[in-house]
Amino acid sequence: MSWWAIIIYIICILISIYFIHKWKTFRNLQGRYRMEEIIKERTEALIKEKEKSDNLLANILPKNTADELITTGKATSSKFKMATVLFADIQGFTKIAEQMNPDTLIDELDKFYFHFDSVVEKYNIEKIKTIGDAYMAAGGIPVKNRTNPVEVVLAALEMQAYMKDLKKTKADIWDLRIGIHTGSVIAGVVGQKKYSYDIWGDTVNTASRMESSGEAGKVNISATTFRLVEDFFECQYRGKMPVKYKGDIEMYFAKGLKPELQANNEVTPNEKFEIRLQLLRLLDLEEFIFQKLDGELPENLYFHNSGHTSHVYHQVELLGRSEKVADTDLLLLRSAALLHDIGYIDTIDEHEKRSVEMAHEILPLFKYNEFQIDQINKLIMATKMPPEPVDLLQKIICDANMDHLGRVDFLIESDKLYQEYRTLKRIKSKKEWNTYQADFLKNHEFFTDAARRLREVSKDDQIKNILQFS
Repeated sequence: MSWWAIIIYIICILISIYFIHKWKTFRNLQGRYRMEEIIKERTEALIKEKEKSDNLLANILPKNTADELITTGKATSSKFKMATVLFADIQGFTKIAEQMNPDTLIDELDKFYFHFDSVVEKYNIEKIKTIGDAYMAAGGIPVKNRTNPVEVVLAALEMQAYMKDLKKTKADIWDLRIGIHTGSVIAGVVGQKKYSYDIWGDTVNTASRMESSGEAGKVNISATTFRLVEDFFECQYRGKMPVKYKGDIEMYFAKGLKPELQANNEVTPNEKFEIRLQLLRLLDLEEFIFQKLDGELPENLYFHNSGHTSHVYHQVELLGRSEKVADTDLLLLRSAALLHDIGYIDTIDEHEKRSVEMAHEILPLFKYNEFQIDQINKLIMATKMPPEPVDLLQKIICDANMDHLGRVDFLIESDKLYQEYRTLKRIKSKKEWNTYQADFLKNHEFFTDAARRLREVSKDDQIKNILQFS
């Protein structure tokens, strides 16, 4: 065999080996691709099934509780100091159930409960359960709030209005009794295989007694609830009524919204009602913000801390009322005052801009609309130095922010600001700081008549004090 034939054989063998290797590689890749597709399909199926189970759990339990259960495998019980419990019950249901076809009975109940579910969802009330013809819900859980007595009573009035409207077209519609009481409850999850979110406590028992002591077509509330909602609703005093295991309890019938708070009818609130409710909700925002400031602000902010925010918050209300601003604008001012320095949590420079960003995140949680948020953010940005307010509300918040310049404790507050600036390396010496303060005071004027009237120490006297103690 000649040498060139040997070379050809070797080349053929090498080519064969190469193609066999390539074929095996292709088959391996093909098998791996099929395996990856199978894994992908099964993973997607598992994800979809998990989403279904998570959604099902979220429909059964409050979101926070469901998330905790999914994450940790258990849910802790919580005590709520102020929750409002509602019981609704169809009068004479036992007799109705004996006479009506079971399928028709269930269809009728389902129709009522479907509407009730939409009402409680609208007012951020938690549906607890239904037991036969009884419907149970509670406001103020699982997220604590101060507005729950008002929201639960309004929801109850809407439920009764719905039943009355049905009666106009269908004479044999059932009569509904509703009872409401406000107090402390314990809420948590019971069961291992079939989870159930429930509440316990004397408040629940009293709410049940309010329902059984009520009348068809009416909303019966306890004296405790009445005192929390009397600024919103017209109520009829029933006197002290005997209640099983409770003795005599004062009760009221909630008749409807106060005339000045009605829109189209006695259960439809107008803008004045919404503002009044939002002012009540402002207390929840206040608690949330001060907890956040106290827990997250840097320790070296000796002046721009929660104490300063608290003073500005109260001062804008004082100045606002002195300047006779409307409740709508007062709500914007007080909200902006709470949030104007919250950006200091994350940054010193451009903290106003960060405050606006945080306001966009926080305010929707407290049911502020986009227009309100936009106006509040403009007020926050108006506090940026040097202040250049363009309207009365901006002038008020700027004056409240600089109120210490006219107070008798100015030197104390000034020293806090000096310590803060010195720590941040923005000022070198006390002398430099005093010169800066004196120059600032010479050029400063309060923008509103109210701030000028309330000034405790004149500008000239403040400058003298600075020079005297420098």
